[in-house]
Amino acid sequence: MGASAGGSGGGPSAPPVSQARILVTPRDGARDVRPDAPFGVEVDQGTLTSVRAQDAEGHPVEGTISAGRQIWRPTAQRLALSAKYTVDAYAVDADGRTAAKHAVFTTFVPRNTLIGYFTPEDGSTVGTGMIVSLTFNRPVTDRAAVQRAVSVTSVPAVEVAPHWFGNQRLDFRPAAYWTPGTRVTLSLRLRDVEGAPGVYGRQSKDVGFTIGRDQRDIVDAEAHTMTVRRGGEVYRVLPVSAGAPSNPTYNGAMVISEKLPLTRMNGDTVGFGGEYDIPDVPHAMRLTRSGTFVHGSYWAARSVFGRENTSHGCVGLFDVKGGGAETPAGWLFDHSLVGDVVEVVNSHDRTVSPDNGLGGWNLTWQQWLAG
Repeated sequence: MGASAGGSGGGPSAPPVSQARILVTPRDGARDVRPDAPFGVEVDQGTLTSVRAQDAEGHPVEGTISAGRQIWRPTAQRLALSAKYTVDAYAVDADGRTAAKHAVFTTFVPRNTLIGYFTPEDGSTVGTGMIVSLTFNRPVTDRAAVQRAVSVTSVPAVEVAPHWFGNQRLDFRPAAYWTPGTRVTLSLRLRDVEGAPGVYGRQSKDVGFTIGRDQRDIVDAEAHTMTVRRGGEVYRVLPVSAGAPSNPTYNGAMVISEKLPLTRMNGDTVGFGGEYDIPDVPHAMRLTRSGTFVHGSYWAARSVFGRENTSHGCVGLFDVKGGGAETPAGWLFDHSLVGDVVEVVNSHDRTVSPDNGLGGWNLTWQQWLAG
């Protein structure tokens, strides 16, 4: 009875195997796949029913299946770098039997990356003279590729053009100062862009900022005054002390790029040796990379301002130690934005270089476009 119970048929028979053969390229388990390597799915002796591909963050890879349903290709031409991809493909053979293929591969992780450090900050409100500036951590040899990956747009729309200063700095500005209330967006699409041989970008993000009220400051070095204008109207005239005859202040339009309630100024850092080292300069607003500031000067007698030029090239206003809210320097600091233009006239020095700070307004529009 035990023998007959087993019968001659044995256990259940194995299901028929599909004749469809699915091939995923790159192969399952592949590493260091180049971004331009072939990527796709093909089937032999069958037709594809579906293909699903995605990266490690769950973002789908869009693609299409050919008319004969034997080949799937992604819509994008390149893979992302430093990414893990998963592919699930399904097919049927002529008898309707299903086949499936699961594959995982990772792409090349570059050793050298390109990062653009930008100004202004995301979400900030800035003055009408703001220039969008990107400084790259490595030299760029393929400027065209990088420039295609970076754009600046605005609402309301105006033409915004790029200008290269050397191989590590890319600035953007319109033909004239921004209109108050304009919303500006810097779009960085540098991820996987090869900016130099073997150097790839990592950023893919948008940076937005708003243009605030229109304030422009005119420093007359001979008259020892700063005229602050709002919307074209004189808002206030402040007595100043600009650069002494031996160290005059640059002429030209400069843009406030940084505001520091208190900072140290050391002559060693800007080529003046040990002539000064002041650890607590109040109400300092940077105008150039080379060390020109508008700042409070508590160490000078009040009678100096409006009468003499005594600084090493900065524009000084009366202040008290620690910075006073009601002093001329304190008032200007509180009423200024990063992006405000400070233009110096009648100084016995050359015009500031356009790459010294955000000095690009000293180029004509034609000169800017040429860069």
